[in-house]
Amino acid sequence: MTKTNHPNILWICTDQQRFDTISALGNQHISTPNLDRLCAQGTAFTRAYCQAPICTPSRSSFLSGMYPSTIGASRNGNAYFADRFPLLPKILADEGYRCGNVGKLHLASASNGVEPRVDDGYSEFYYSHAPRDDWEIGHDYADWVNEKGQNLGELSMNIDGIPAEFHQSAWMADRSIEFMSRNDARPWFLSVNVYDPHPPFNPPKQYRDMFPPDSVPAPHFQPGDLEQQKYLEDIDFQSKAQSPDMLDIPNPVLPVDPAPDPDNPGGETAGERDAQTLISAYYAMIRLIDDQLGRILDALEESGQAGNTIIVFTSDHGETLGDHGLILKGCRFYEGLVRVPMIWSWPGHIKANEVRDDLVELTDIAPTLMALAGLDPLERMQGLSLQPTLEHGAVVARSGVRSEFYDALDLPHHNRATMWRTDQYKLVVYHGTGKGELFDLDADPWEHDNLWLDPAHAGIKNALLAESYDHTVASIDPGPPRSGSY
Repeated sequence: MTKTNHPNILWICTDQQRFDTISALGNQHISTPNLDRLCAQGTAFTRAYCQAPICTPSRSSFLSGMYPSTIGASRNGNAYFADRFPLLPKILADEGYRCGNVGKLHLASASNGVEPRVDDGYSEFYYSHAPRDDWEIGHDYADWVNEKGQNLGELSMNIDGIPAEFHQSAWMADRSIEFMSRNDARPWFLSVNVYDPHPPFNPPKQYRDMFPPDSVPAPHFQPGDLEQQKYLEDIDFQSKAQSPDMLDIPNPVLPVDPAPDPDNPGGETAGERDAQTLISAYYAMIRLIDDQLGRILDALEESGQAGNTIIVFTSDHGETLGDHGLILKGCRFYEGLVRVPMIWSWPGHIKANEVRDDLVELTDIAPTLMALAGLDPLERMQGLSLQPTLEHGAVVARSGVRSEFYDALDLPHHNRATMWRTDQYKLVVYHGTGKGELFDLDADPWEHDNLWLDPAHAGIKNALLAESYDHTVASIDPGPPRSGSY
């Protein structure tokens, strides 16, 4: 098949990366030269929000352009993906694209090996849900490590982390470069789904040493946060709130150092770490990703394909990382958890060196990629095409962004909650509990002062409740298309 005028698409998605982790966008404590390079080449959105703070529902939404509850994919651990609507790679494959996936997919449960797949459009599929050696067959990363004369299970036991040259992020760069070089005669779409900076917080020591704990910022925490989390203790989360100077790391998450210090038997235990130690490891994982991103970008340029390739970089959701005394994720919608990076680049088409604060969603990615590729986005897609903004600087016409948690984790209370975030306010409703949160993000950008019960804010709360309800109703799938008037 000869190459058409459709552009290539390189979509890089990390796992659990917060929005505030890029040097060029304001974090001077981290080093991200290649993400900075991508920002200089394109447009970065500083207020991009995921549609669920959990992996599977978020991934289902951005691959379909629809909300997780609309397409029946609100939970982690699903036996299968409902496959009610076509995914973006399937749409592109039908248009002549060669589609590849490197890393995790996580549209269904990966607990027992390679997850069950639907007709997802990926003709090249290099699978590694996580950098663990717990699949006998179908784990391409473990096979790659074996080909290099190493054993992933043994490397995983190294107290200094898996060496960078054998790391899953390096495998992803290798497979991505191979895919791009093999498919230069036809338009291609490549999903690169990096596992890091997802826990365990265990980067290679050489990267951890770049970010001493005393060189990174403390989490966003005030003593009143513990009282607020006590109020929400019956709302499911993967950790219990504690002071950030000593956080319990729950199983199966490992600490940075998997053993107590034998020279300090009275010191911290293997299951405890202060937040800044976790932040330093988290930054180190992002720097390793950044180095591998640099390899991919260099290979794209050397192949002569960079000028005809759309690049989008994002993450499925964030990480609380000590904010409010929490780590990991669950039924909360704090900025560090639901606000993620979103960077777009396409030389000569997308505005360069542009930073925007429009409210955007991950549901916008699929319709935007279709529009940029010269295809009409599907009418049922609920995200907006950002093409006018990326190409011409038009303001995104959106009054707010929405995120949801519908029994997303297998935790005791099976909570359901929704978030509605406008330019100034964030409203969270924990349905069926009578509890909620309301934050004025202009006055309180890190959400320490819950105004939910404040009589002075009752009017704005009620108005936001109505907006949120209307948006929820509008997201309901109306079913098959009409074929007649009755």
